[in-house]
Amino acid sequence: MIKNELILAIETSCDETAVAILKNGTEVLANVVASQIESHKRFGGVVPEVASRHHVEQITIVIEEALNQAEIEPSDLTAVAVTEGPGLVGALLIGVNAAKAFAFAHGLPLVPVHHIAGHIYANRLVKEMTFPLLSLIVSGGHTELVLMEEHGTFKVIGETRDDAAGEAYDKVARTLNMPYPGGPHIDKLAQEGEPNIDLPRAWLEPDSLDFSFSGLKSAVINTVHNAAQRGEVIKPEDLAASFQASVVEVLVEKTYRAAEQYNVKQVLLAGGVAANKGLRQTLEKRFAGTQYDLVIPPLHLCTDNAAMIAAAGSVAYQKDTRGDMSLNGVPGLDLEAQ
Repeated sequence: MIKNELILAIETSCDETAVAILKNGTEVLANVVASQIESHKRFGGVVPEVASRHHVEQITIVIEEALNQAEIEPSDLTAVAVTEGPGLVGALLIGVNAAKAFAFAHGLPLVPVHHIAGHIYANRLVKEMTFPLLSLIVSGGHTELVLMEEHGTFKVIGETRDDAAGEAYDKVARTLNMPYPGGPHIDKLAQEGEPNIDLPRAWLEPDSLDFSFSGLKSAVINTVHNAAQRGEVIKPEDLAASFQASVVEVLVEKTYRAAEQYNVKQVLLAGGVAANKGLRQTLEKRFAGTQYDLVIPPLHLCTDNAAMIAAAGSVAYQKDTRGDMSLNGVPGLDLEAQ
């Protein structure tokens, strides 16, 4: 690694306008995030056009703030990293074009980064990676088990067949008349209840590492509707606890099964739902006393941010991954193709 490698990274894949500056792959000099949650709350979810417009308004301000926080000039930078995909195409385009313009204006290399790779590499800001490793990625749009044999290589060994875990959380939250984003509200309510409602666990085939949460979501909705028709009252905290117990049990057990099957040294948690208290506690309990090194990022590195993109971008830069002025946002970008 060259001395004082400084990567400026831009992340705009969904509803967070984020810019970070990372020194030598692990030292965060700035990590600025402009959230849009308040703008999307009244719609019950992210509106792509609204998200894109907010990115346009915020991107230059956030870049300047990151440079100010890091106390550096553009001429000090080594490269510019940016989320290429996956994500909302309009949102991605704002970040990609801002990164291209910044890189061109200052004569800097451009490094495209996969959003999920960023979530995985958020863990490197906590602890150095040890290979082979397994990462459980849980977010609003993704639920995956990813095997890594070395830096920058990704093999998806398990993924959701329908709703991602985060999607299921948001849909169940709407059923319980909770505001967007629903995940944190369900998690908080679950801490107050008892998992005493029988809800399904989708284990799929005996040897499968895939996930499915659509049936669980439907079971929760049906439970609420059936109780209403019978005039029964279900305690929301018990329903939240029961739903969360079902999700977490499947996530944790399949992760443990995959760790054994692939004989990994390290297990990483990543993605927005990695902030879920129930999931974090259950993973810690399940992996306590085992040979696996479990790494869970702090809350501010779980949700979308640019420090994670810079961490993945640093590795990509070292591997000579480069983009040019034809770089575009790719909503369905394949992780394994990286």
